[in-house]
Amino acid sequence: MTLTLTHRYNRAIAVGYGDQLLFSYVYVPDMPQSESPKPYFHPIHTLGGNEISCYRPYDHLWHKGLQMTMAHLSTPTVRAQNFWGGGSYVHGHGYVQLPNNGSMDHQHWRAVELTDDAVTLHHTLAWLTEAGDRWLDEERRIVVNNVDARAGTYCLDFHTALTNVWTEELHFGSPTTAGRPNAGYGGLFWRGPRSFTPSGTIRTAGGLHSATTPEAEIMGSASNWLAYSGRHDGSGHRSTLLFLDHPANPRYPNKWFVRRDPFACVSFAFSFDEELPLPVGETLTLRYRIVIGDGEVGEEVIADHVARWQE
Repeated sequence: MTLTLTHRYNRAIAVGYGDQLLFSYVYVPDMPQSESPKPYFHPIHTLGGNEISCYRPYDHLWHKGLQMTMAHLSTPTVRAQNFWGGGSYVHGHGYVQLPNNGSMDHQHWRAVELTDDAVTLHHTLAWLTEAGDRWLDEERRIVVNNVDARAGTYCLDFHTALTNVWTEELHFGSPTTAGRPNAGYGGLFWRGPRSFTPSGTIRTAGGLHSATTPEAEIMGSASNWLAYSGRHDGSGHRSTLLFLDHPANPRYPNKWFVRRDPFACVSFAFSFDEELPLPVGETLTLRYRIVIGDGEVGEEVIADHVARWQE
């Protein structure tokens, strides 16, 4: 079997393997401003056909599968803008719905390429505040590769280059940098299916395991990889997502925002508890890989993927 690609122009690109849909990448979304419109991956499937993403759950309508997000982006003179969706955390007041829900708007495609063993999607985006100010220009490259039908795994690579095109230094933060403990979400964020809660398992490179380590200790821990496994309603099968940070990224190894109760989620939280400044005209580059696998991915397979990614 080979990879397939279907482009619904000005809406979404679907990537498959044989007859199996792997994911749909919706790059021109239809959503209210309060949900901070931005591209997202949903549905996402394993090679075996199990769905490993959740779309617009009732508890957080702005959670949409896998997406690049930022809950707290500010300047020295402008109140934090919300490219996450929903209300913004205001210390002493909790979450407040403000007129600050920005958007990530598709500009144009640089490449949409398909070969027998890889798919490359490369496009540009503009990060606009709700007031219409352009703060960031983004170059985003998505690559599907390393499809291994025997092992039941494939890799989804996410590369982004964010250039500050505003008139002031930008500060990437989170609700935690704004005063809320253990709420350092932001960056590339995945929301898992309901069936992954609360019985999913979490493992990290630091030896933390949710079977023996309280979730509160895993939250905010630093590790170059994190694996999240869960079981599916219907099929009863187990799937695993392996999230890999890259040594070239700032603040490597990454601090994780991760939950399995009350819902399953993982975020590459590079500004978990400390703001990351981006001066005018400079570029922040991030590289991530997510290995999506059927079954429980073992330690040897994880070690192999980590080694290959770090090369």
